Amino acid sequence: MSQEHDLTLEGRVVAVAADPGHHFSKPIRDRITLVEGHGVEGDAHAGPFVRHRYLARRRPRLSNLRQVHLIPAELFPSLLEAGFEVGAGDLGENVTTAGLDLERMPLGALVELGPTAIVELTGLRTPCVLIDRFRAGLKRHVLSSAETGPPFKSGVLGVVRAGGPVAAGDSARVCLPSSSFRPLPAL
Repeated sequence: MSQEHDLTLEGRVVAVAADPGHHFSKPIRDRITLVEGHGVEGDAHAGPFVRHRYLARRRPRLSNLRQVHLIPAELFPSLLEAGFEVGAGDLGENVTTAGLDLERMPLGALVELGPTAIVELTGLRTPCVLIDRFRAGLKRHVLSSAETGPPFKSGVLGVVRAGGPVAAGDSARVCLPSSSFRPLPAL
């Protein structure tokens, strides 16, 4: 059986978050609005060019492949077992989902959120030192020790292909690309 055939393609949005400032965690909102080619309206990481502070200093005209950060809620219970209480928005994600194997989706997968929004997946979120500043020792728990599968368990990044409102309780559906299966690269 190929890797793409055992992926869960139907899920739901558990929470949404946005922050106009560059803070590690993002406050939960009732709803967010995704803007095509831009990202989450009012979020510090929105825009056509990279907004990640480290990358923006070095290559300010680099295309923004990090407009939206999605994370699976299924990560939180495993972190709690390791002694880390982490919830929606705490790791800086904009959209927390349930029921989707986000980190196992291929490059170019489209995630349909709510009635009209679509996010194209561009890569895995690479955990950085800020995770350990948030909770000491947390970074090693979002690195995968498995030889197969994604190297990180800290969500995925994407660009907005179609805009619209997204709120907790909305559907989250994945459309796989018709091209060959390519795992998400680390960003």
